[in-house]
Amino acid sequence: MASVDNYYNYFTEIEEHFQRRRGGILMLSTLDWALIETWKDAGIPLEAVLRGIDATFEHYEQRPSKTRKLNGLGFCAQEVLAAAEAMKEAAIGTARASKPDSGFDPTEVAAFLRKNASELERANLPSRVGISPHAVAHEISTSLGELAYEIGHNTSPRLEDLERRLTVLEEKLFAVLLAAIPDDEVVAVRAQADRELAPYRSKMPASQVDQLRKQFTHKRLLEKYGVPRLSLFYM
Repeated sequence: MASVDNYYNYFTEIEEHFQRRRGGILMLSTLDWALIETWKDAGIPLEAVLRGIDATFEHYEQRPSKTRKLNGLGFCAQEVLAAAEAMKEAAIGTARASKPDSGFDPTEVAAFLRKNASELERANLPSRVGISPHAVAHEISTSLGELAYEIGHNTSPRLEDLERRLTVLEEKLFAVLLAAIPDDEVVAVRAQADRELAPYRSKMPASQVDQLRKQFTHKRLLEKYGVPRLSLFYM
């Protein structure tokens, strides 16, 4: 099993574990991926998420009637939070791995950055008077090219530092994109998020529901306009 703090395998470990417990391949939804992001951003250890998934399926398997399948990670939210709290109280899994940047080839990272720079230049972005996502996208594309050059010439890049920079760039791009998109379109995406969140509301605290709605909106709007995800999670 992966280390609790295995930063770069967080998404895939959760996806594969959920699929194994469910007993079949089920493509995770936009909402599922957004939920994983909220757990990651909240600092919930990977081990806590896996334990929460296991606990959810164990309780489900003990039920005499199984009329409803566990088709989404939202059903695991309560157990994940409970597992995270238990681990926190026991002071388990707080030590950071000694080599968190291992496992990534600088050449592959540089290629990923250049690919995203190229996709940003081709993105079909909206515009509004006084707001120019195209200009910001071009600026970020240039920054990605510079980062790719630096990474390509560094045999031991600090990938956590790079990830922080990529997060800032993506947040900057999303902010200007959100400002340029028609209000009705944003409202429609948030309404869709609320519909998909409805079955899980009773299983999550209000703060997590709010964060999940934001993550869902973020992902959907970036997908619509062909904007690549800059995080190394998406390599």
